[in-house]
Amino acid sequence: MDFVLLFTLLLFLISWAGLVFVFKKAHVPAWKALIPFYNLWVWIKIVQKPWWWFIFMFVPAINIFMLMLLMVETLKAFSKYSFWHQLFSILVPFVYLPYLGLAPKLKFIPPKEQQVPKKSKWLTGVEDLIWAIVAASIIRIFFIEAYTIPTPSMEKTLLVGDFLFVDKFTFGSRIPQTFLTIPLTHNTFLGRKSYLDFIRLPFYRYPALKKIDHYDIVVFNFPGGDTVWLKNPAATYYGLQIEVALEMAHQAYLNDSAYFKFMPQAREYLLQTSPIVVRPSDKRDNYVKRCIGLPGDVIELKNEQLYINGKLMPDPENMQINYALLFKDDYLVNPKKLNALGISMKDISDGRKLAAYYGLNDNAIVVPLSKALYQKILATYGEHLKEPPRPMFDTKWDPRIFPHHPAFPWNKDNFGPLRIPKAGETVHLDTINIYMYKRIISIYEGNTLEVRNGKIYINGKETDTYTFKMNYYFMMGDNRHNSADSRYWGFVPEDHIVGRPLFIWFSWDKDKSLFEGKIRFNRLFTSATR
Repeated sequence: MDFVLLFTLLLFLISWAGLVFVFKKAHVPAWKALIPFYNLWVWIKIVQKPWWWFIFMFVPAINIFMLMLLMVETLKAFSKYSFWHQLFSILVPFVYLPYLGLAPKLKFIPPKEQQVPKKSKWLTGVEDLIWAIVAASIIRIFFIEAYTIPTPSMEKTLLVGDFLFVDKFTFGSRIPQTFLTIPLTHNTFLGRKSYLDFIRLPFYRYPALKKIDHYDIVVFNFPGGDTVWLKNPAATYYGLQIEVALEMAHQAYLNDSAYFKFMPQAREYLLQTSPIVVRPSDKRDNYVKRCIGLPGDVIELKNEQLYINGKLMPDPENMQINYALLFKDDYLVNPKKLNALGISMKDISDGRKLAAYYGLNDNAIVVPLSKALYQKILATYGEHLKEPPRPMFDTKWDPRIFPHHPAFPWNKDNFGPLRIPKAGETVHLDTINIYMYKRIISIYEGNTLEVRNGKIYINGKETDTYTFKMNYYFMMGDNRHNSADSRYWGFVPEDHIVGRPLFIWFSWDKDKSLFEGKIRFNRLFTSATR
């Protein structure tokens, strides 16, 4: 058991001991403070609050807020009405509960006998606001955070416009490394950086209630978001360099593998076009994907069929891939009819461009379909199609795909085999596979890395091996042909894991008006962990 966990348990025990003495001052037998859950019921009765407070003690996130309210009500019973006393008791209950219970001059006053001092409405409002911000920040940092699905990478599992609560507790809460930040913000506030990172704490995660498993949906900090090109913050800076370098190579009538030669010019072009920002790991944008590779796994894709450790895996229930719909020449498809089946207007618009990219005729469209949607298309348009919907798979090397080297001629449909790094595992290094591990070595695990004259130097020392310090994961979106995921930017380090989606509390469809079904009532308060 590590020091941080032991220290946390010690603080918890000190708080618990303080509660024993508070009970004694309230003329309640001390043993009642020692029985879990029952002590909460008794505590609520001591401060004379309604019985339904006890029910809220079992509601995630709300129970944390209720404990804070109990602390405040207990302070009032000891004539502590100051806002700063209340704030102090919430932040350090392990100091304040023993203080209330042991200070000889502090006497317990039953709620009906308390004389509450009057405060101005303005002062009360300000104090309530600060108190709410502190309480919400604690809940947001360690337990539950709201999240919105901004892109279609997980459709049809999670939809654009879904509003989720993310559980940060099950996979282990993290102590914030970048703690000097504006409350309730992630990395920006009014378009500017919302944090200071000149002081950072080392990474620490409390023990998990559950380990990440295959096919779990996971929220994590975007690994490629360490350097952000502000003109396009959703893309990886390194990925943008590759795209610009590829365009330069094509303009010079060279093939894709020549893009390496143009990387310095591409970098210079991007820096001249827009500024960049460098973000610490816990302030990188949050992404949500499905975990398909665990530490030590070997994963492979063959025409979008996933193999883990050589075993063919089932597709996620709502997985989508792109299909070509080749309509007969005399049939004009109605976009609104396609949208009513469940294809977004953006996918329909982009589908025309994709059809042109693949060299299909003018009456074709390429759209993402799940198995269920595939059957709907056949039932609705079967007689108007030249042939059944055709899956569209890439066959040639795509330099945008990790690890961006022609020695690994992979694409989004045919990828691997690739072994996922595991903590404590040692790998042999050479000048080719270093492209797989260079970000791990230099960015995620904080070493200096150089390749000189065919030799590899880590922290100034020549070596041909490396031992991983952390576990890594491989994440993919269910919308396989419309997802920027580990196929593009590689492994997700364990210190980037944020949590898992808990449930959808609201959802709306941007393609519809209020009276056409903008609010997706069938998704409200449904599970987001499937």
